[in-house]
Amino acid sequence: MVQLVGHLTVNEDGEGSNPSAPANFPFKTAYIRVLHWLAMRNFLPVVLFALLFPLQSTVAQQMAKPDVPEKLAAPESEVLVLQAHATGSQVYICQPGPDSKLAWILKAPEADLFDSKGTAIGKHFGGPTWKHNDGSEVAGKVVARQDSPDADSIPWLLLTAANHSGDGILSGVTTIQRLHTKGGQPPASGCDVPHRNTETKVAYSADYYFYRPAN
Repeated sequence: MVQLVGHLTVNEDGEGSNPSAPANFPFKTAYIRVLHWLAMRNFLPVVLFALLFPLQSTVAQQMAKPDVPEKLAAPESEVLVLQAHATGSQVYICQPGPDSKLAWILKAPEADLFDSKGTAIGKHFGGPTWKHNDGSEVAGKVVARQDSPDADSIPWLLLTAANHSGDGILSGVTTIQRLHTKGGQPPASGCDVPHRNTETKVAYSADYYFYRPAN
């Protein structure tokens, strides 16, 4: 006798019973024989594996943590829940800096967030804050930074969540990374007395990674 776990018990001659098949199913015998044939040849597990493995591999690949310098790494106890590519601007304003000299000071980012398929999924703005289209948002606080490998690009950052609002994918986020930055550095000149309080926008792009506790 051959048994398919919890669903099908079949004798060696192909007869048997299957609680999930209706009693009046017109092709019940053929139905049982096909399942029996697959089970006896170990084809059924192979078919299920072939159907499910690509999906599992894709999810695992999409949710893999990026390679980063140790000081920018998310806690081991957290899992990656969202990756977003941002394109937009870093907005600077000409104002006195800590040394009282006029300089381009970061006012806020203005960027759109996109998923891996290029679909717009949210916005990034002052705070710094990230808002998803599902209504959830998270604001972050910088806890570590490292210069970008590209000297003309803004630094890579590690941030912790400062506050949340809304209910959705960002509502449980506790850690954020800004990586793979391109552009966004303030202008090297142009901030002087005649341009005091003037704003300028510098194009940039970056990848943002959002994490939450595993449990």
